[in-house]
Amino acid sequence: MNADLHKEIRSAVVAILRAHSSERTPSTDFDHRLWKDLSHGGFHLLGVPEKAGGSGGGLSDLALVIDLTAFHAARVPVAETAFLAGWMLARAALHLPEGLVVPSLDEARGERRNGALRLSGNLRVPWGRHADHVVTTVRCGGETLVVVLPTAQRGSKAMRLVTAQNLAGEPRDTLILNGVDLTDPVAVVAPAGIDSAALLRRGALARSLQLAASARSVLVSAGRYITEREQFGRPLARFQAVQQQLAVLAAEVTALQVSADAALLAVEADDPGAGVAVAAAKATASAGAQVVASIGHQLHGAIGYSAEHRLGRATTRLWAWREEFGNESYWHDRLGAAVRQDGPWWPLMAGGAR
Repeated sequence: MNADLHKEIRSAVVAILRAHSSERTPSTDFDHRLWKDLSHGGFHLLGVPEKAGGSGGGLSDLALVIDLTAFHAARVPVAETAFLAGWMLARAALHLPEGLVVPSLDEARGERRNGALRLSGNLRVPWGRHADHVVTTVRCGGETLVVVLPTAQRGSKAMRLVTAQNLAGEPRDTLILNGVDLTDPVAVVAPAGIDSAALLRRGALARSLQLAASARSVLVSAGRYITEREQFGRPLARFQAVQQQLAVLAAEVTALQVSADAALLAVEADDPGAGVAVAAAKATASAGAQVVASIGHQLHGAIGYSAEHRLGRATTRLWAWREEFGNESYWHDRLGAAVRQDGPWWPLMAGGAR
């Protein structure tokens, strides 16, 4: 990790985010102006190799941008664009097309007809209504392909869009493909490591980083509120019960941040135990998100539920993201399965040799 580079990235991205936070809360689900400014600086594609059409840099550089945008509750799909779609294309040696590119969370069915690739199936696509291209895996003729799907036919009988959103108001759409013909498809055989399970783990890591950042935002907001607000002639922060709740909140936020950082380091180092680290991080983040949101609103006197309030923008993301890419029950099951596997379990639990 280059500390000087991270300092420069942080300074530039925070300046952009603060410039937009002073504006009226956007009524749309996508902050186009903010995305344009982030894109102009290449921050939306950090961590994606330049030869794949990205901005270069490492995974930790991209993670920093994901952390900052989540902390500021920015309505932009950095995680989906670079962390997921960009990663899939780079691993498949494909180039990022122009426009907004997001991944599909499902696999389509494909068949080849007269030189064309015909796709069918239902694809969950975050931010799908705004996407220019969707990166998806396709099962075709006994093999799995990585395909770049243009959305120009969106709205036709062959490609129907069903819109939905999560609790935070972020688009969670579905593309219904009914024989979409790609006459000149951008498609390659999926390399090893590109499948639904890998995409789920990658998405779980992204959400763990975002959950940790949003939890930190709640802690900052709560600390400021109890310091400024007075009751019975003294700040709320002077009351023992409030101090105890703040301590519990800080402990939860620390657990989320440490587990997410550990998983990021393991993935970046291509550690054999990275899968377990990601499972632990997402299980910790999903379980802790509910506690953080609950205490955060308690410390604010049960206010801040509206989308206009900074606290509400953070906690709705906590409640939404904790369920995406597997909740705590799912990842606890994965951790249990890892422990039950043959082999020494103590290094798995303790992170080193006994």
